[in-house]
Amino acid sequence: MAEVSSKPIPLLKDELDIVIPTIRNLEFLEMWRPFLQPYHLIIVQDGDPSKVIKVPEGFDYELYNRNDINRILGPKASCISFKDSACRCFGYLVSKKKYIYTIDDDCFVAKDPSGRDINALEQHIKNLLTPSTPHFFNTLYDPYREGADFVRGYPFSLREGVPTAVSHGLWLNIPDYDAPTQLVKPRERNTRYVDAVLTIPKGTLFPMCGMNLAFDRELIGPAMYFGLMGDGQPIGRYDDMWAGWCVKVISDHLDLGVKTGLPYIWHSKASNPFVNLKKEYKGIFWQEEIIPFFQKATLSKDATTVQKSYVELSLQVKEKLGPIDPYFVKLADAMVTWIEAWDELNTASEAKHANGVAA
Repeated sequence: MAEVSSKPIPLLKDELDIVIPTIRNLEFLEMWRPFLQPYHLIIVQDGDPSKVIKVPEGFDYELYNRNDINRILGPKASCISFKDSACRCFGYLVSKKKYIYTIDDDCFVAKDPSGRDINALEQHIKNLLTPSTPHFFNTLYDPYREGADFVRGYPFSLREGVPTAVSHGLWLNIPDYDAPTQLVKPRERNTRYVDAVLTIPKGTLFPMCGMNLAFDRELIGPAMYFGLMGDGQPIGRYDDMWAGWCVKVISDHLDLGVKTGLPYIWHSKASNPFVNLKKEYKGIFWQEEIIPFFQKATLSKDATTVQKSYVELSLQVKEKLGPIDPYFVKLADAMVTWIEAWDELNTASEAKHANGVAA
């Protein structure tokens, strides 16, 4: 049987960073204060580095702008997108915590059907601290939730599950649609609250959205690269999806799990569909070849770590997607640069942590 603990969910205050990309003052944090104030924030300022970003009093945070990114990464700063929310992955790079929760600055606290405020972070923590079941689908969805278990016919040999690497949350109000769908459904709002969490099956891709996302940085962090998007690039708004496709292939290879569903946040404003169409235009065509590429991608037995898996995947991107457009050659090179930057900033701290554990 699945073990469901009645103990309070750990807050993980010393083990979790919250990463927020932004171009504006962060008044939205006032609504989140009851839930997020105990945590350390890493704010990645996009756009003009001379602009002063105001953060409400009482929050513990560090703020990085483009000048900081250039100073810290040097030539490797070229792998961090500019004028695009993909810059958030710099926060993943400099964090030293085990877990990351990332949220957009237009996302507010949602209410459940009973009218209570949803503590999104608490639900993400629940998702990450319980196993995933990617090898066999449980028709009661997440068997580790209170009031649920494995159904009749579920193999006992698979009930232990695998570690959960990613918790992908959803959104009420403004759906996460592409520009063509926005244009034909401009007034559509998501009002359906589905009280469910499920593991995405092994071998199945999904379109990951970065506006309400948590992950185990130690398990999957090096694969959470949001690519080259925005200024100077031929594509935008595919940053989180690119990361999601890479993450899912590597999670499947390393026997890790991805959950989706609860928690919901309230997505407050729709971006301009015409602006979005310009950003997405090439991606709408390219995705018809990108997705089959990821569906067929396999990694070798030598790819025993996330870093090795990611570099191996980057070589396949260059070989298979490079002929579509030179952009993918540039992206593949940036993927390698990202791993080099990750190792450069994190190897020393990981060795220090390992020595501390050994002691």
